[in-house]
Amino acid sequence: MLKIPDAPNALYKGYELRSILGPSAIRQMSHNFAWVYPKFDQENFIKEAKANIETLSLSQRSEHIAGIMHKYLPQNYYQAIQVITDALTDPLQKTANNGLAVMFYMPHCNFVALYGIDPKYNAGKDPFDCSMQAQYQLTKRFTCEYSIRPFIVSQPARTLDYLYQWMLDKDPHVRRLCSEGTRPRLPWSKKIDSFIKDPSAGIEILEQLKDDEDLYVRRSVANHLGDIAKDHLELAVKIAYQWLEGASRERKWIIRHALRYPDKIGIKKAQELRKLAK
Repeated sequence: MLKIPDAPNALYKGYELRSILGPSAIRQMSHNFAWVYPKFDQENFIKEAKANIETLSLSQRSEHIAGIMHKYLPQNYYQAIQVITDALTDPLQKTANNGLAVMFYMPHCNFVALYGIDPKYNAGKDPFDCSMQAQYQLTKRFTCEYSIRPFIVSQPARTLDYLYQWMLDKDPHVRRLCSEGTRPRLPWSKKIDSFIKDPSAGIEILEQLKDDEDLYVRRSVANHLGDIAKDHLELAVKIAYQWLEGASRERKWIIRHALRYPDKIGIKKAQELRKLAK
């Protein structure tokens, strides 16, 4: 049956995060692929995916495993994505306390980012829509906030068309992706320079999600607005003032959270706004 290996609920002293993508994860990944694709060469996949993995960081392991996936899954990208999505476990049913086990799907997201843009991996056919649908499914199990960014950079209009639809989705993991994936300065990721220069594309998403029912989504909205404040303080302050009118307790929290850094460095408008939003 399809499953993911157990992992701790949170980091603890002495636990190495990279161990999530260790031998047990590789074996389970191989089993999952073979479950839906009997031709899958489990033995050699496991052997190559495990090779020299001990010295690699978590992100390096993820990219390494994605490369081995590319070697042993069907060489046509459409067909490979079909195997990947068929081998997914059930979507997450909650947005909190899901633990670290979901990071099992990091290589799957990496696979889309690495091979899902260039038509050369798909017999010359544009793989964009297939990749977006794959990320729609993957983000319900882990998060595609990192893998979506190469698509935003390379094909911003097409990607935003999807995100503007997804921000209305019933699944909070999908809605959060719209805000988190478009953050100009998402931590541990490459910055989106065009959004740093002009953050307006993401503001439409923030306006839609500022009163989202799920804290998981609202926290992303706050962090996104905080990113904007680092480069366009006046714009962030203007948005916060607008949001303050008729604001619920939850929206006031977003304003306070978003303006923490300007408050910390002594920006009076931010300090005033945070007081008004109490």
